[in-house]
Amino acid sequence: MIIKSLELADFRNYDALHIDFCSGTNILYGDNAQGKTNILEAIYLSATTKSHKGSKDKDIVNFNKEESHIRTYLEKDGVEIRVDMHLRKNKSKGIAIDGQRIKKAAELLGILNVVFFSPEDLSIIKNGPAERRRFVDMELCQLDQFYLYNLNHYNKIVNQRNRLLKDMYFNPSLRDTLNIWDSQLVSFGSKIIERRQLFAEQLNEIICEIHRRLSGGKENLTICYEPDVTIEEYEKNLLLNQERDIKLKQTTTGPHRDDFSFMESDVDIRKFGSQGQQRTAALSLKLSEIELVKKMTNDSPVLLLDDVLSELDSSRQNYLLNTIGNIQTIITCTGLDEFVNNRFEIDKVFHIENGSIKKEGYGG
Repeated sequence: MIIKSLELADFRNYDALHIDFCSGTNILYGDNAQGKTNILEAIYLSATTKSHKGSKDKDIVNFNKEESHIRTYLEKDGVEIRVDMHLRKNKSKGIAIDGQRIKKAAELLGILNVVFFSPEDLSIIKNGPAERRRFVDMELCQLDQFYLYNLNHYNKIVNQRNRLLKDMYFNPSLRDTLNIWDSQLVSFGSKIIERRQLFAEQLNEIICEIHRRLSGGKENLTICYEPDVTIEEYEKNLLLNQERDIKLKQTTTGPHRDDFSFMESDVDIRKFGSQGQQRTAALSLKLSEIELVKKMTNDSPVLLLDDVLSELDSSRQNYLLNTIGNIQTIITCTGLDEFVNNRFEIDKVFHIENGSIKKEGYGG
């Protein structure tokens, strides 16, 4: 799997852009706020239909325009695929694959698999549980259409149930309908719990060896899934917590409150690990994500590194770039010194300035 080229129109700060990538390491360099990350965001949208920043379509479209376009040319198993995405400020997005409009965004998933790595990801271990859930959801939604289906329905039901809990303040008789929502929550939520448990197991098969090498053989890392409630106790706990939910006007039980811990020799490094341990674990997690995508899809993902190298020391930089191997990689950075000084192989270089490519060349 590789991305051959990308075309943007009225996307963020790009009026028009055409960029041809090579199958190896592509560097986008330039000062901050010039539009480097916007290119990665467009690629991520082409893969997942969502912005890695969580931005809404209306915020992505060029400020002075009403709509924008992304066209991504891929090559997969020797076949070229074109993905068109039409973003509008006041309507839902339109997506077409090879000119054929698709009805559901889920039909796009699995065509292009990407792994996105940003400086924020280095804090995933020490940040709150919402960040760790988001990491798991972003990856599973790419790999598993059933998970995406269940997660979307679950989130809608939580929102509808929360709205009901608020409405009950003015109309207590609505309580009779609460059990209907509860049974749906258990149905979709149980499938999410089951898949997240499997995901943790799949990552653990990979991450231990990666982390051991990253830590110089000093540490063994284990990911532990911490569900807010077990499948067996789910229905009972929802019933037990109904009074609390009514009082708080929100749903307090379910996988939207799950977490994941990272254990090193029985020590929870979320709470007791040094910053170095937490960052190394985060890097191990991302590298494991790459290997898991390879294993589940029998193909390599496209790796997007958003200014992350400047946040890593030289040994972690070396490990990351040497591990990438034959994966197509698109890297943003403010300068080329870190690559030149460490003699990393660069295949293609683009100088980005104020929403345009100022210079394009091949590295050595």
